Amino acid sequence: MSQTIYAASIPLFQQMLGGLKAVLAKAEAHATEKNIDPNAYLQARLYPDMFPLLRQVQIASDFAKGVAARLAGVEVPKLDDNEKTFAELQTRIDTILTFMGTLTEAQFADAATREIVLQPGTPKERRFAGQAYLLTYGLPHFFFHTTTSYAILRHNGIEVGKKDYLSL
Repeated sequence: MSQTIYAASIPLFQQMLGGLKAVLAKAEAHATEKNIDPNAYLQARLYPDMFPLLRQVQIASDFAKGVAARLAGVEVPKLDDNEKTFAELQTRIDTILTFMGTLTEAQFADAATREIVLQPGTPKERRFAGQAYLLTYGLPHFFFHTTTSYAILRHNGIEVGKKDYLSL
């Protein structure tokens, strides 16, 4: 099971974050080419009560690093969430990809059964076994925010498709 947890998380996060980097690069290039203020994209949202692109990318990357760290049994790296540009978002993703590159399959040996305890924005604890944490909490949240990031840019005219999203 340990290889399955590693295989179902680290390579997937790496692939999807690579896709997110590519989509962000296309958005930045489009803004430059069309002389559009990059903040028009970075602050874009699908609906007024949703987070803008910038925050969606931060949250997606937070889930990738947090899930990976917890499943590996290591401390979750702290990031300041102070990015304001496409370049800073790219650096953030690179930092997380570098962190993931330090994780080994051996660190996931008991990941499926490791107890994960969270307090997601509330004093109430949520407890998971590692496999349930990955499959019913971590991955769904990660995919929601990566997909929303992609959708915001596509909705705003950036020419991206499924291959960009999937980093193929």
